[in-house]
Amino acid sequence: MSVLVLVLAVSAAFCLGIGFVLQQNAASHAPLGDFLSPRLLLDLVRVPRWLGGIGLMVCGMVLGAIALGQGELTLVEPLLATNLLFALMLSRRQTRQPLGRQGWAGLVLLAGGVTAFIVAGQPRGGSAVTDPLRHWLIIGVMVGTALLLAALAKRSRLSPGPALLAVAAGLLYGVQDALTRVCGQRFSAGGLAAVLTSWQPYAVIALGVTGLVLVQSAFETAPLRMSLPALTAAQPLAGIVCGVGFLGDRLRTDTGALAWEAAGLAGIVVGVVLLGLHPAMPGAVPTARERVGAPQ
Repeated sequence: MSVLVLVLAVSAAFCLGIGFVLQQNAASHAPLGDFLSPRLLLDLVRVPRWLGGIGLMVCGMVLGAIALGQGELTLVEPLLATNLLFALMLSRRQTRQPLGRQGWAGLVLLAGGVTAFIVAGQPRGGSAVTDPLRHWLIIGVMVGTALLLAALAKRSRLSPGPALLAVAAGLLYGVQDALTRVCGQRFSAGGLAAVLTSWQPYAVIALGVTGLVLVQSAFETAPLRMSLPALTAAQPLAGIVCGVGFLGDRLRTDTGALAWEAAGLAGIVVGVVLLGLHPAMPGAVPTARERVGAPQ
């Protein structure tokens, strides 16, 4: 594994984790009438804390894109999942909650899961799949599932809705990461003209904006612990599926390697859930009455 890719991916995770906490702090005070509406972004753009969180998220996405240009999607995505460690770090500073057994267990499982998956799988690049049907089938399943989850969330915003929105956003972000890598490959092969004359960069923008609306709606209606674990777990899984499915990424497939890869992914998911549900994560969002006249 390239040290450059490691540094870029972990730096991206740092920016994303801190940015998510700042975004949720601001979005939790947004009007509930903006739920799942682009108006939510128009309201939040006037909030300095939210802008700071978005700025960090953009930095994280840029660093992640550079990492994707240097390494395989199946390598970068698990590293990006460590953003939850940095989110917890900032949240602990705000709430002054000790890490405790749950925090340490989540930390060990997340870090150990990432390490086990990378060491066992030994992600490496290969030839991208040229079959367009396979491309569109995988992308269609991811996007279709995200839209279905968003529709279900709209009906149940007060119970599992935020988690459903977060999973939907994670699926979209995973596809976005895959298409970002394709854009990087096109740029390397044919320059800016090759990128702008393809559909991928416009899909990246559309997926990013849609995912942002879903994430902010989840942040708006529930504490961070209800949404960030689902987002953090769904994105790398979707990215790995896209990487192996049509970008040509290869993982070791012998029985022992597959067992460790599955154990690593399971450790990542369980670690993410434990850290996301940690008491240090921001608590309840303000009620509708408390939001009236709340400082932005």
